[in-house]
Amino acid sequence: MMLLKMKLRYRYLPAAVVLLAGSLCSAAGNPRQITPADTLPKTTPWDLKALSAAPAFKWTANSVKGVRALHYSGPAYKGKPTRVFAYYATPGSMAGDASKDKNLPAMVLVHGGGGTAFDRWVQLWAKRGYAAISMDLAGCGPKRKRLEDGGPDQGDGTKFGAIDQPNTDQWTYHAVANVILAHSLIQSFDEVDADRTALTGISWGGYLTCIVMGLDNRFKASVPVYGCGFLHDNSCWLGWFKKMSDDKQRAKWVRLWDPSSYAGSASMPVLFVNGGKDFAYPPDSHAKTAALVKAPGKNMRFVPNLRHGHIFDRPKAVEVFIGHYLRKGVALPVVAPASVAGDKAIATVTTKTKLSSASLHYTTEKLPGSPKSRKWIEKPAAIAGNSITAEAPPRDATIWFLTVTDERKVLVSSELVFPAKSIP
Repeated sequence: MMLLKMKLRYRYLPAAVVLLAGSLCSAAGNPRQITPADTLPKTTPWDLKALSAAPAFKWTANSVKGVRALHYSGPAYKGKPTRVFAYYATPGSMAGDASKDKNLPAMVLVHGGGGTAFDRWVQLWAKRGYAAISMDLAGCGPKRKRLEDGGPDQGDGTKFGAIDQPNTDQWTYHAVANVILAHSLIQSFDEVDADRTALTGISWGGYLTCIVMGLDNRFKASVPVYGCGFLHDNSCWLGWFKKMSDDKQRAKWVRLWDPSSYAGSASMPVLFVNGGKDFAYPPDSHAKTAALVKAPGKNMRFVPNLRHGHIFDRPKAVEVFIGHYLRKGVALPVVAPASVAGDKAIATVTTKTKLSSASLHYTTEKLPGSPKSRKWIEKPAAIAGNSITAEAPPRDATIWFLTVTDERKVLVSSELVFPAKSIP
């Protein structure tokens, strides 16, 4: 059964996207054009106009469980064409009923380090009523088998050790370009509403999300999970920056590839998700990245004891946040910046749902410290109308914040507070 209408003809593709002659077909519709933000640095290496065009693609025989597999054309790598492997699913493909696929909101799903295109991830979002695409960003195809015409791999050595190579031969260049191309492709499908798309990524996918959301303003919402910028200031990759031969290499990497250069240009609502036990992206770097985003609708979900992982179906806040902007669902509560007044920690909450509980969280351990072993203390907070109040954190607290949970059992938090004395 044909679930998607396709026009099987070739068309012109911009130079940034290499057509694999004789093997790929064109997409059906016309994706929206990216309008680059004026705040983007002049050194931004991507041709966003070219990446706005849907890449040539081909359905493959690797479909599983209602999920379709495809390859699409990516940027040239070391002068040679590349293909990107992806999975795609819709409510109709999952149900075997093409009539379900009309005017769908769509998700672009970005895997983390060691990950690949995940069929289970697109299945999850398709069952929720979305079209969804998940692409491999390690130059691999099905079952993580290396493609002969794949792009760079995703090892840390490739990410940090190739800074003197041409920009267009480096991993972040390809990964970002291929996420944007996946967005252009999914926008072009007839069953997708090109004005209702969102982006989420986990770990290194969250890192990429923080870059892409500043480049591709066609997304209506964005959710980076774990990943953030300021990796050169504090992250588990500080050793790679020490290996760089001089300050020029380090500055070049930060300028080109660190999300701190791009996240502030995001124009859509962003939900930042992280945890106090994450070994890779520490609270200070995460908080600094979130602070760069000035777009309306920014929200935070920081959980003290959340550890790093590649979890697709949680937290529920991700689904609720995206559903609000793409399907007119009820919004998440939003906790305003918290402060101390006398002996109380206070914050106001904007919410359309009933709040069921609230808490104060803090740690007294020195920064940066070890996230895995960091001890977090939780104290109850009182809810009165749209205000939450708790006993103020102790004077030796190094990080503190407030959380609220609503009647849907969805938790959000205030931004993190770092008392001045806690900053090394």
